Amino acid sequence: MGDQPATAAHATVVGDAAPTEQTHLHTEVRRSSAASREITDTVLKVRDLEVRYGDFTALKGVHLDVPRNEITAMIGPSGCGKSTLLRSVNRMNDLIPTAKVVGSVYYHGEDIYADDVDPVEVRRRIGMVFQKPNPFPKSIYDNVAFGPRLNGVRQGLDDVVEQSLRRAALWDEVKDKLKGSGLALSGGQQQRLCIARALAVHPDVILMDEPCSALDPIATMAIEDLMQDMKRDYSIVVVTHNMQQAARVSDRTAFFTVNVDHRTNERTGELVEYDLTETIFTQASDQRTEDYITGRFG
Repeated sequence: MGDQPATAAHATVVGDAAPTEQTHLHTEVRRSSAASREITDTVLKVRDLEVRYGDFTALKGVHLDVPRNEITAMIGPSGCGKSTLLRSVNRMNDLIPTAKVVGSVYYHGEDIYADDVDPVEVRRRIGMVFQKPNPFPKSIYDNVAFGPRLNGVRQGLDDVVEQSLRRAALWDEVKDKLKGSGLALSGGQQQRLCIARALAVHPDVILMDEPCSALDPIATMAIEDLMQDMKRDYSIVVVTHNMQQAARVSDRTAFFTVNVDHRTNERTGELVEYDLTETIFTQASDQRTEDYITGRFG
């Protein structure tokens, strides 16, 4: 899957150009050089995405570009389709019999829903970290080695395990108890173990679905610091309900909301606005975004 330059701008929400290959909140907005420029290197392009579960349309009309080596946050009220979009980006929705995805998701210019694309390979390149830490009932070592073994790796596992744990900022805490159960770790350590497990198969993109929602503030800070370190090597998309967290860690933020059809009472998620995080939190162009961020609704 090759890289080619993208041309999408950072401005509000939607662009429908064909893909080419390749706060205010009184909280500090972390800035980086990446957050001061337009998107010139895109790892994912979502075009006119609609996701249905049976007769229910969970999400529709989504256009979104995810830049390389940045953190993209997705915020919005419950039920607006943030997690649905995340699961669509690495084809986890394939595992739900009633799910149907319409539209396109391009990874380095390739449509991941094309007939000749292996969804298992998609999930290897686009890894997922879930809301609740879910280590396997195995040793710390076997948790990290699980993916490589599944992919046929038999040699060099010790190096893979160590490197993955180091990248997840967990090695120094567990290096003397690798044979101990992953379930014996604290919640924050378990989540970093799950991150290490995802990194062990050498993904390009990491999707995080509310990775800190079950963690205490200290463990949350550790995960946020880790995300900042990880973006040097990975592109990260994180779903969060924590406005301060989105403001602290992300370079760009997408705000989703729920559109209610008052004739049918059907609720459908939609993308309202997508821009640099500082812009979203200080100069939102849509009143609905400002109302959500300032707590007027949601």
